[in-house]
Amino acid sequence: MTGMVALILGLLLFLGVHSVRIFAPDWRLARIDRFGENAWKGGYSLLSAVGLALIVWGYGAARSAPVDLWLPPLWTRHLAVLLMWPAFVLLVAAYLPGTQMKAKLRHPMLLGVKVWAVAHLLANGRAADLLLFGAFLAWAVLDLRSARDRDRAAGTVYPAGRSARDALAVGIGTLVWAAFSFWAHAWLFGVAPLGRTL
Repeated sequence: MTGMVALILGLLLFLGVHSVRIFAPDWRLARIDRFGENAWKGGYSLLSAVGLALIVWGYGAARSAPVDLWLPPLWTRHLAVLLMWPAFVLLVAAYLPGTQMKAKLRHPMLLGVKVWAVAHLLANGRAADLLLFGAFLAWAVLDLRSARDRDRAAGTVYPAGRSARDALAVGIGTLVWAAFSFWAHAWLFGVAPLGRTL
């Protein structure tokens, strides 16, 4: 299996599982009623893990035999690093209870995924990059629209939140962003956003 094939299969599996609520909400509820919520979550988690493993392996293999589509200018790398700061803050705000960001944005995790995908599309010009980050961007756009529709239909009201929790989200997000920018990204992916590729 080539890297691109594994990447495509992984994306189909991972994003497919995460899109059931978008495209087949009634089918999803029927499966939960039939098999139980724990069984559904177990299968969901297993398929997601397999899909993610295929994505990681496939993307890594595809990078070893890259297909260049365009050569992004150097400034796009710096812009991507800057954009990743709010992406990390949004991700933290999604899981930190009591933030005003979640009250106002409602789904900051999906917004963070969109920013992450756009940042990486700007800074990378290879086929595997376009496939990976483009697929996640398309999924995040569709999932955000679906989530907002569900909120409106259910009349969901989010707690107001407190500015102190926002400050905490910004602080944690900034620390994680700095760790990734200066160290973890190079260690995990072999690419140093603020330095040389390993």
